[in-house]
Amino acid sequence: MDTLPSCPKCSSAYTYEDGSLIVCPECGHEFTLEADTENSEQSKVIKDANGNELTDGDTVTVLKDLKVKGSSSVIKMGTKVKGIRLVEGDHDIDCKILGLGAMKLKSEFVKKV
Repeated sequence: MDTLPSCPKCSSAYTYEDGSLIVCPECGHEFTLEADTENSEQSKVIKDANGNELTDGDTVTVLKDLKVKGSSSVIKMGTKVKGIRLVEGDHDIDCKILGLGAMKLKSEFVKKV
């Protein structure tokens, strides 16, 4: 018996075959072996406001004043952010800003230096 791959969404090992699909009972994700290999090869490309491709470790500059949610602080236009990390989600940049700490930014409000 062949061993089935773990779920690409939640990493559950309890997947099972249902016809031509592989199903995860924990999160309900359905996938095929072909789609699983395609997704691992093609990751989402994140681009800055000018269309330049961003990668982990890049330095970016903030393009406009950004209000910090839950605080009266503001990230000023022109602030340099070093060593960004790309993550999945709405706010696709994870970084540390001097004086403010850990933040999540949207790539549409930064440009690559």
